[in-house]
Amino acid sequence: MANVNIRVEDSLKKNAENIFAELGMSLSTATNVFYRQVVRCGGIPFDLRVSDPFYSAENQARLRKTIENYTSGASKPITKTMEELTEMENV
Repeated sequence: MANVNIRVEDSLKKNAENIFAELGMSLSTATNVFYRQVVRCGGIPFDLRVSDPFYSAENQARLRKTIENYTSGASKPITKTMEELTEMENV
């Protein structure tokens, strides 16, 4: 058997241990369950999602299109001086 040392916030560990106890398992058993699922699934056994809309498929497609338009010369960057930006802010 191997030993695994990890660092987690105290409150996170305590909350997780409480949930595992309700399920009738120790932290060690829960960790083994997780590792077994990783092996069975060939990766993380649950979806990892980013809630930041920047990473949404829609926004990423829009960014790719914008970059494509810029590199092909179909669009040009907008340039403003600090004075122009300050004026825009005051409107």
